[in-house]
Amino acid sequence: MALKVIGTGQGRTGTMSLKLALEELGFSKCYHMYVLIEEHPEEVVYFEKAERGEKVDWDELFKGYLSAVDFPVIRYYKDIAAKYPDAKIIHTTREFESWYESMQKTIFWAMQPGPGRMLKMMVRLPFSAKLRKTLRVLKYNGMMIRKVFGNDLNDKAKVKEVFIQYNKEVLEYFPKERLLVFDVKSGWEPLCKFLNVPVPQTPFPKVNSTNEFINNVKSL
Repeated sequence: MALKVIGTGQGRTGTMSLKLALEELGFSKCYHMYVLIEEHPEEVVYFEKAERGEKVDWDELFKGYLSAVDFPVIRYYKDIAAKYPDAKIIHTTREFESWYESMQKTIFWAMQPGPGRMLKMMVRLPFSAKLRKTLRVLKYNGMMIRKVFGNDLNDKAKVKEVFIQYNKEVLEYFPKERLLVFDVKSGWEPLCKFLNVPVPQTPFPKVNSTNEFINNVKSL
């Protein structure tokens, strides 16, 4: 089994909605940060190896999956796309201002816990098996976010520069026939046309709102 779809869009561009949409369209299971945090935090070792430039057995990691989206997959999209040359590429996008606002309230917020949240986390650590298992993933995520966007996540101009450059890089890297630039607000039609599958009768998934994200982080 090999990946048939690879997502390259940044977090907070509708990647969780895309995950659910792909699974509904038959490209299940779909690997997403949710899988890493909630189901298999031990698999962070694959991405740590990739970051060190070591050879990664992507077939082993993605065994049983037909699609993969979101961070940290997007960090290594060139290697993964080369491994699965027949996989189609879906690049989710979002207008920068709304994306940055969402990032500030969710991912950037999660990566910068204040003293109060840090204290609560340390108090809960001995009593929460889930938190202990995911701590390594959270540390990896924090390190990678800062490596990508810089140490000052409030530097909007710098973050915007990275955001724009990343999108430009992806669009220039893949041939147009392999790539769909996708806004999840456009719904099923462009996605299904690109993947050559029927359009479902159900509404397009709309999940992982800011409040849902915050509640999920607090539940760790």
